[in-house]
Amino acid sequence: MPTYSIGRAAELLGVSSETVRRWADGGQLAMERDGAGNRVIDGVGLAAFAKDRAAGLHPVPGETRTSVRNSFAGIVTAVTVDDIVAQVEIQSGPHRLVSLVSREAVDELGIEVGVTATARVKSTNVHIDRP
Repeated sequence: MPTYSIGRAAELLGVSSETVRRWADGGQLAMERDGAGNRVIDGVGLAAFAKDRAAGLHPVPGETRTSVRNSFAGIVTAVTVDDIVAQVEIQSGPHRLVSLVSREAVDELGIEVGVTATARVKSTNVHIDRP
C-alpha cells in the first residue's frame, strides 16, 4: 500500500504542507510514522480524504440534471475571440483547462477574464498516466 509524505500529499490536494499538517493535527486526516519516524499518509486514506473534501465543490445549479461527472470550477484567465469561435481558459486550482466554444456562447454566458465558471467534461477518451 502506498504512503505519501506531507509534501507530496499537499501537492496532490493542491494545498500547502502546513495545511496538511493542520488537518492531521486536528484529526481530519490520519497520519502515521514510518520506520524512520517520518510522518506519512496512507494512500487509501488520502484518496478517501480527497474525495470527501471535493464533495459538493462543483454542484450542478438549480434543477439541472446532467450525466457529466467531471466538473472543474475556476476563474476565467483568458478569452480569445474571433468571428465564430472563442478559446476560453479556466484555472481550476492547479488545473488549466482550455475549451473552444462558439463566440455566441461566450456572449450569451458573459464569459470574460475574471469571472467564475465551471468547465464540465465528458469524454470517451481519458488517458491515465502513472509515474
